[in-house]
Amino acid sequence: MKKNRQAKKFFNPPSLLLRQAGSTLLMGYLNGWRRFPHWLVRHGLPSMPVANGALGMGCIGYPGHPVWEVTGACNLRCIHCHAVSGKAAPGELTTDEGKKLIDMIAAESEFRTLVYTGGEPLVRPDIYELLRHSQQAGLANILATNGTLIDEETAFKLKDHGVVCNAISVDASDPKIHNSIRNRPDAFDLAMRAIEATKKVGILLQINTTAMEYNMENLPELIDFADKCGAGIMLMYQLVAVGRGQKIKTATLKKSANKHLSKLISEKQKQSSMIIEPVAGPQYWPYLLERGGIRDGFKLDLAGKVFHGCSAGRGFVYIKADGNVWPCPFVEVSGGSVREKSFYEIYHESELFQNLRRREETLKGLCGDCRYRTVCGGCRGRAHAYTGDYLAEDPRCFLRETSREDVTA
Repeated sequence: MKKNRQAKKFFNPPSLLLRQAGSTLLMGYLNGWRRFPHWLVRHGLPSMPVANGALGMGCIGYPGHPVWEVTGACNLRCIHCHAVSGKAAPGELTTDEGKKLIDMIAAESEFRTLVYTGGEPLVRPDIYELLRHSQQAGLANILATNGTLIDEETAFKLKDHGVVCNAISVDASDPKIHNSIRNRPDAFDLAMRAIEATKKVGILLQINTTAMEYNMENLPELIDFADKCGAGIMLMYQLVAVGRGQKIKTATLKKSANKHLSKLISEKQKQSSMIIEPVAGPQYWPYLLERGGIRDGFKLDLAGKVFHGCSAGRGFVYIKADGNVWPCPFVEVSGGSVREKSFYEIYHESELFQNLRRREETLKGLCGDCRYRTVCGGCRGRAHAYTGDYLAEDPRCFLRETSREDVTA
């Protein structure tokens, strides 16, 4: 049965392939992406397992996207860490509990990948046993890592255990800035070692970056740097004031900076050889649509099929180290624990996840009244961080303060 399930998991039906291609083509068209053919040849086919079963583009990559924080333990003390990583979290799922979780995730037809994050997932002693289990369950493994523990030998081992993508965090092309954010003097050099090892063994390279006041000036250079490194994907997070990030709340981006970042991503996408996607900045998608003159009607409805904006609870799910199931790492609200309920029950039936799936009806304030509820929806993590209500309006949305002429300028 496992072999059949694995074959089914890694086979993308034509409808899913068309939707994946449709989101990429629409994004490329709206941005005037000139190097799309280059990306398609170099990264397109290798990236398909990474977005396996994806329903389009959205925050943190794509819907159909489970992420498991396997441990709170980490060998770094980054100033912006949402997980406040350091020591292992109390009551982390055991190996057997982790395998049961993997099986429950694999049983969900919309989930064909599993992202391992932390903390630093590679410090968990049984990480390779867990990776092998999800590989055998038919899931494509993705590793979200600071990169400091990956050399060539480790990279080969990861590939053997079903890892199809290493998402390596780099917060600046300037080593001093990166090392300062990561609180380690050799963090940049070790990340570069991981990048080279990842490419050498044939694992898709993804670069994860967190945009904040500390590195905003370096972001244009960093995007070019990630492109030159050979990344196929770059996720541009915005700092959300949760976890250790609460201590540097003043470094979060304001409305004007959120708009500037959307414009920067769009401008860089034109000549980039990688896909650049925002995280905690869902206003990027309506920003593109407004620039293209798509504000209502059939075209907006069509765009809503492939642009999903905030995916929290709507295809994206985040499992904490202790088994609590959140809709997003920045929405610190649990729908239940897999120690007490099945993953299916939490993900499909809890009030939390149902509210987020029905956001066209449940969102409040300006987000609830916005024509872009479907393609954007506002950042639910930012709304919760600032108001305590995950359905409140996004306090950093710039769309209502921007005329169409300003957007297209």
